[in-house]
Formats: sequence, C-alpha cells, structure tokens
Amino acid sequence: MPRLSVNLNKIALLRNSRRTGVPDVLRFAALAYDAGADGITLHPRPDERHIRRDDVLALADLIGPWRPGFELNLEGYPDGRFLDLCGRVKPEQCTIVPDAPTAFTSEEGWRLDDKDRSIVTDAVVALKSIGCRVIVFVDPDAHVAERVSQTGADGIEIYTGGYAAEARKGTSDTQLRACAAAAQAAAARGLVVNMGHDLNLENLPPLVKAIPSFAEASIGHELTADALEMGFERAVVAYKSALRAAG
Repeated sequence: MPRLSVNLNKIALLRNSRRTGVPDVLRFAALAYDAGADGITLHPRPDERHIRRDDVLALADLIGPWRPGFELNLEGYPDGRFLDLCGRVKPEQCTIVPDAPTAFTSEEGWRLDDKDRSIVTDAVVALKSIGCRVIVFVDPDAHVAERVSQTGADGIEIYTGGYAAEARKGTSDTQLRACAAAAQAAAARGLVVNMGHDLNLENLPPLVKAIPSFAEASIGHELTADALEMGFERAVVAYKSALRAAG
C-alpha cells in the first residue's frame, strides 16, 4: 500500500498569521502519527512563510523516537542553506525541487537539461553522503523520468497538479496516462515513484489504481482543507483509507 506523508506547511501557514503559536505544528505532527500516517513532509522556504528552520529542528527532535518507521521528508531547492539543514536533521527522505525563492508553490519539476542535471547530481551526492533517500521532483514526463537515473537519485515525485486540475473538470484521462507513463519509465529503471500536489480523496484512488509502482503520496493542502470539516485525525485516517482501498 502506498505510504502517506502528511505535509504540515499549511498548519504552519495558519500559525504564522498570529503571534500566539497556535496551531502548534508539533501537536499536529503527533496527531498525524497517532492517526496512522507514515511520516511528515516539511518544505522550509527561504522566506519562512510557513514551515521555519526552527520548526524543522523541533519536529526532528519530536519524531526522533518514532523514526525511521515514521519518516521525515524534507522538501526544497538544494542550495547551501537547505543542504546544511538536511545535514543537521538527516531526514530519511529528501525531495529536491527547482523552485525559485519567490515561487508561490511547487508547480513544475526539474527538466534535467544540462544545467539542471549538474545541480541535481551535485545535490544527490551531498544528500546521499548523509544517508538520505533522494527524490527528484519532475513533471509527468516519461523522458524526464528516464533521465533521473543518470543523476544517481533514488526516485521521483511526479507533480500531480495538472492531473488534479483536469480531474476537477472530469477530463483527467490524458494527465492520468502521462503520470502512469512517467511512473512506468522510472520504475523500469529501479526508481522509487512518489506523487504529490493537490491530491484529494476523490482524485487519489484512480491514480493509485493506474500506477502499481506508487510508493508514497505527500499531501498537505487538501488534507488540511478536509480537516476543517472532519477534524485532523479523521482526515489522516480517511486519506490512509483511500490509499488502502485503491492499493
């Protein structure tokens, strides 16, 4: 069954709208663990508009007794600051994204042209030296997925925002096939296949059914939105159930 990594960025974003420390990201990490999640994802951006560097350090300490079964996945652009943070907390998994510092959210993957390949390959070497599983964020493009193996990375995370947008309109077949083709190309080269971006309880099951190699979903925004209606722990359980039923 695919693993569920709960992204806590939106919990931190809500907290940052006040100076009270509420909601407490540590509390929500514990709730995710208690509800059966397989790990947490954190994306500390340079402007710290949601997860902050101090959050990463505190959360790594909190979940220390639960690791490695409950994984820490750090996500970010592999600059010196990010690589230093990874070296301090040694996440089980690191997902590298091509986001500029001003990016609104992660909406495109690495192209792995000559420039990209050099950046990614250097990051892979650095991250593997501290024991991380290294995942490269890519668009649903089989040709790009094939190139990831040349970087030495362990796997890919397929950007599913386009698939989710088409699913909302009931026209997701083309995007679903693209995701499946990228996953097949990666799996054929022995790469881990993760998915992430705008996945929810409706569009997740078809994706899992179409991709037997699906290893992990990183979900934050939609899970947090559902939690406003059903409660956080119930939302985590619902997403785990969606993955289990489809898998």
